[in-house]
Amino acid sequence: MDLLQKIKKNAKKQQQRIVLPEADEERTLKAADAIIRDRLAKVILLGNPDEVQELANKNNLTHIKDAEIINPTDHAKKKEYINLMVELRKHKGLTREDAAKYIENPLYLGAIMIKAGDADGEVAGAKNATGDVLRPAFQFVKTKPGISVVSGAFIMILKDREFGEEGIMVFADCAVHPDPTEKELAEIAIATAYTAKDIVGIEPIVAMLSFSTKGSAKHEMVEKVIQATKHAKEMEPELKIDGELQADAAIIESIGKSKAPDSEIAGKANVLIFPTLEVGNIAYKLVQRLAHADAIGPVLQGMAAPINDLSRGCSVDDIINLVAITAMQAAGAKQK
Repeated sequence: MDLLQKIKKNAKKQQQRIVLPEADEERTLKAADAIIRDRLAKVILLGNPDEVQELANKNNLTHIKDAEIINPTDHAKKKEYINLMVELRKHKGLTREDAAKYIENPLYLGAIMIKAGDADGEVAGAKNATGDVLRPAFQFVKTKPGISVVSGAFIMILKDREFGEEGIMVFADCAVHPDPTEKELAEIAIATAYTAKDIVGIEPIVAMLSFSTKGSAKHEMVEKVIQATKHAKEMEPELKIDGELQADAAIIESIGKSKAPDSEIAGKANVLIFPTLEVGNIAYKLVQRLAHADAIGPVLQGMAAPINDLSRGCSVDDIINLVAITAMQAAGAKQK
């Protein structure tokens, strides 16, 4: 069973409520139909019910009738959600009039539904830009307690099963935060460890990467990784994590033993944390292309509830897969 099949199998057991704000988008609706058919999640569609059903009929989507369809302009909880939005953002000067406009935007409605506990996660971006998807999430769902930064992880599936967990590794941050501070880098490491555990189902072994291994070089960028590792250990004492480690020392056992003989992580890492976004983004793309690895993501981490962003060039399968991943994130967040 490959990883995506495993994720889908586990998602079926969880039955999380995933909101899809782009119900008038054809690929999204086709994905929703398949998700309902395969019972990967409980689907909430945001859109005009008549228009959604018309699009479903046009595409012979017979399972859409089993989705919960909410009209953003007219639904039973509209006033309740407006009140919640004002309460959460009154310190920023949000008025009822502005909230009444925002609540009719499906992206804002999806975020406030999650905040109110009426949905467990969201997937969007098939027709909306990343900033438009994430803005309501940052304003209303916000980050997890103890986490101040959102980051993006890629699940890397390598053909060479020698590395990571039988060829599976998780890389971060490869998508969001350009230059994290020491504390932010520690938070990214912890969030990525949870991604590895909740979605991939592996016990995370985390390497904090640098161009130095255990003092082989001195530089302020090395020091940042050293201090980030200390912060992460203080925040999560049970987490298997070490740094600073060079990439080869982190993933090749013989080199790890040579360069960092006292490290329990060196040579065994299945989670790699890069010191900057620049490094992480370059690294995952090189591995993807040169090693012909599959790269699943980016999976957004650090939110109080999972909200994941699609590429506007996504396929129906991309949406289905990301919904299953989001469901596993949501289930993991509830357990914590």
